[in-house]
Amino acid sequence: MRSGLQTYARLLVAGYRRQATYRLAMVAGLCTNVVFGFIRAAILFAAIDSAGGTLAGYTAGSISAYVWLSQGLIGAIQLNGLAEIGDRVRTGDVAIDFTRPLDIQTWHLAEDLGRAAYTFLPRGLPSVLVGALTFGLVMPTTVLPYALGLISIAIGVAVSFYCRYAVNICGFWLLDTRGVRTLYMVTSTFLAGLYVPVALFPSWLHTLAYATPFPSILQTPVDVISGKTVGLEAVALVAMQLGWLAATCLLGRALTNAGRRKLVVQGG
Repeated sequence: MRSGLQTYARLLVAGYRRQATYRLAMVAGLCTNVVFGFIRAAILFAAIDSAGGTLAGYTAGSISAYVWLSQGLIGAIQLNGLAEIGDRVRTGDVAIDFTRPLDIQTWHLAEDLGRAAYTFLPRGLPSVLVGALTFGLVMPTTVLPYALGLISIAIGVAVSFYCRYAVNICGFWLLDTRGVRTLYMVTSTFLAGLYVPVALFPSWLHTLAYATPFPSILQTPVDVISGKTVGLEAVALVAMQLGWLAATCLLGRALTNAGRRKLVVQGG
């Protein structure tokens, strides 16, 4: 067991180091984050102003925190549906992966956590800092929301990976998953609360969103670490995240086991 943990730890470090080689991509991502952060903040500030200063419990300061925290997290959580396992299934390299003495799902999770950890440094934190300096953020003054928020962020990154893994593992049956990935990207970005907070959704759509794992990827971490949701309500949201973490992990494992029996290697 100790040897296995050391292997996954090394994979996490490898994912971190690999992401660290894309420095110019991180700079480009930061610029994109900041530009779209200004656009989103301007639109939502106008909506709150027209609503009389508050909208669905959000004020100018709390909506600014929502915008810039979500912009800071977007690089780490990756709602675009991409995952390396998809390419390995398409090319047939996954057949080699199955012969290795590692759990294939946990292997890719470790690498993805390393990737996400590095993304916070040159892209995530500077995005939040720009928002704090330009618009101002209303953030908690106690330690607990930050501690619980960091846990929530880690779970959100893992849930995002497991969802993307499940989408890409469908390549065992579809061979080309670009259409499914596009559908996933459109659905996840909306229901995760990237465009507007889920609290602004109509009641039926709000219920529908929380019947999916997508709010647990972005909206919940933002609400917890920003102090929008506190106390037992925040703990309940993190518990819901853990439920989705288990569900998406089990879904990925079931698809992997089924796909292993269905494996088709293109090109012989």
